[in-house]
Amino acid sequence: MKASHLFYPTLREVPSEAEIVSHKLLLRAGFIRKTSAGVYSYLPLARRVLRKIETIVREEMDKAGGQEVLMPIIQPRELWEKSGRWSVYGDEMFRLQDRHKRDFALGPTHEEIITTLVNAEVHSYRQLPLMLYQIQNKYRDEIRPRFGLMRGREFIMKDLYSFDEDDAGLSIAYQKMYAAYCNIYDRLNLKYRVVEADSGAIGGNESHEFMVLAESGECTVLYCDRCDYAANVEKAECYTPADVAPAEDLKPREKIHTPGLRTIQDLVVSLGIPENRQVKTLMYWADGELAAVVMRGDRDVNEIKLKNALKCNQLFMADENMVRQQCGAGFGSLGPVQLGARVYMDQEVARMANFSCGANQDDYHFINVNPGRDFVPDGVFDLRNAVAGDLCPVCGGTLAALRGIEVGHIFKLGTKYSDALEATYRNAAGEEKPMVMGCYGIGISRTMAAAVEQNNDSDGIIWPLPIAPYQIIIIPVNAKKADQMQAAEDIYRQLSSEGWEVILDDRDERAGVKFKDADLIGIPSKITIGPKALQENQVEVKKRWEGGSRFIPIEGISAKVREIIGPQLSTTK
Repeated sequence: MKASHLFYPTLREVPSEAEIVSHKLLLRAGFIRKTSAGVYSYLPLARRVLRKIETIVREEMDKAGGQEVLMPIIQPRELWEKSGRWSVYGDEMFRLQDRHKRDFALGPTHEEIITTLVNAEVHSYRQLPLMLYQIQNKYRDEIRPRFGLMRGREFIMKDLYSFDEDDAGLSIAYQKMYAAYCNIYDRLNLKYRVVEADSGAIGGNESHEFMVLAESGECTVLYCDRCDYAANVEKAECYTPADVAPAEDLKPREKIHTPGLRTIQDLVVSLGIPENRQVKTLMYWADGELAAVVMRGDRDVNEIKLKNALKCNQLFMADENMVRQQCGAGFGSLGPVQLGARVYMDQEVARMANFSCGANQDDYHFINVNPGRDFVPDGVFDLRNAVAGDLCPVCGGTLAALRGIEVGHIFKLGTKYSDALEATYRNAAGEEKPMVMGCYGIGISRTMAAAVEQNNDSDGIIWPLPIAPYQIIIIPVNAKKADQMQAAEDIYRQLSSEGWEVILDDRDERAGVKFKDADLIGIPSKITIGPKALQENQVEVKKRWEGGSRFIPIEGISAKVREIIGPQLSTTK
C-alpha cells in the first residue's frame, strides 16, 4: 500500500475527549473516529489489526473443536423473560420495539439465543459435546461510556458456548478453552495473567479472567508471591487467621461525646484511635431492604462480594435522610449496636476486640465495643477488598498487586440457562437431562486497545508483530529525488511480492513528518532510503521497539530483512 492512497488521517494534537493512552493514540494515529458516545468507526489500519486478532482467535477456536455460527443481534424479549434476565440485566440493555410494539433487545450477550437454538436441534447424547462460537458486535448501554474502546456501547466480541452431558464434560471443555485462550494471547505477543473472577450477571459457579498487564489497567490483579493463586480484586478472597487480633480482656463499653467528628480520620486526629481499631458502618439498599455493612476503619467494601453474600439483584448506597429516619442518626455516627437495621459484618471484625464505632446518635461514639457481647450480626462474610500485603487465602503467602485490562472471560454456567430455557437431551438410558453449559468470551476490539496500552512510548504505538497493520514501512527521505524513489519502489515491489505487508511512504512531505507518522501508527520495522546511504547502495533499517538502527546492503535485502524481523514474525505462524 502506498501512503498517498492509504486512509489514515493522523492528528498532531491529543483530542480533548481522550482520557487514556490507547484512546489518545488510536485517535491520533487514524485508527478510529468517534460517531457518538461509546460508538466508534474503525478505519483501515484498525480493521487490519482487528482481522489479525480475529484470525488468531478463529484458528484457536477451530483447533479446540469450535464451530463458527452467526446469531442475530436483535433478540426477542420472550427469551430473556424465560431466562429471568429481562429485568435483572438492568439499564445496560438496549431495548427497542418493532412496529407491532413487540419488545426486543440489542444483544449484550447470547446465552438465550444459543441455548434456544441448540435445544431445537440437539436431542440425544450422541450429538454432544458441542461447541459453537461467533464473532460479532455486542451492545451495552453503559451509563458513562469512557476510555475509548475500553468501555463502549458497541464493541466486537467472540463468544463461544459449550454444551455437554455432565459436569465432567464441562470441565474438559473449560480446560480446552483455558488452553486455547493462553495460546491466543501467547500468539498475540501480549503479557497477560489468568485470574479467578466473579461471574456477575452471566452466572455460573466458576470463572477466570484473562488480563493484559498494563500500568493504566482499570482492574487490580492480586497474586501470591509463593503459590499460583491469582484473582481480580472483585473476587480475591481475604484470609483472616484466628490469631490476627491481639489477645486482650474485654473492657466495658463506653459512650463518649464526639461533636463534629464524622470520619475515621477525625477520630484518629482528635482521639488518637488508630484506623485499625475503629469500625465503620455503611448503609445500602439491597432489593429494597436497608442493610448495614460493618468493617474495619481502614478497609473498603467489596460491593460484588456484598451483593453475592446478600443474594440480591439490586444494590446501591442508601440516602442519608432515609437512613436517619430509620436509624435515628446520620452518616458518621452509625454503628452496629442496636442499629435498627440488618447488620452484616466483615469476617475481620469478628476477630476484633474493644473497637470504637458510632453510637447511632449524632455526635456520639462508643468505645470498647465487642461483637457477640454488644451486638449479634445477621451474617458474617468476607466483604472487603483484598489489598497488596494481605495473606494469600491458599498458602498464607503475601499478596502482591498488578494493574490489568480484562480482555477475556470464561465461565462454567452449569444448568442455569438450560434449566430456565428447558434445553434437554436424552442420555444413554433414555432419561431426559439438562445440558451442562459453559461460555467463553474475548473482547476483540478491547484486545486491540489493550495491546496499545501495553505497547507504546512517547512517539506512539508499538504494535506487536503478529497484529501490526503492516510489518514494514519504507521511507524515502526526499520523494522528489528520482534515485531515492526508484530504490524505494524496487524494494517495495520485491518485499510485497514475497508476502511482506509493506507501506511505501511516497508522500511529498518532509522526512520528519514521515518519521513521526511511522512511529505514531506503530509499524514495527522502518526502512529509510537516504542520499548518503544510497550512494553506498545501502538502506537504514530500524525496529520500532529498539533504540538503534543498522545499515544493510540493498542487494539481498529480502534475506536480510527476514533475518532481522523473521524470529518475531514466526510467532504469527
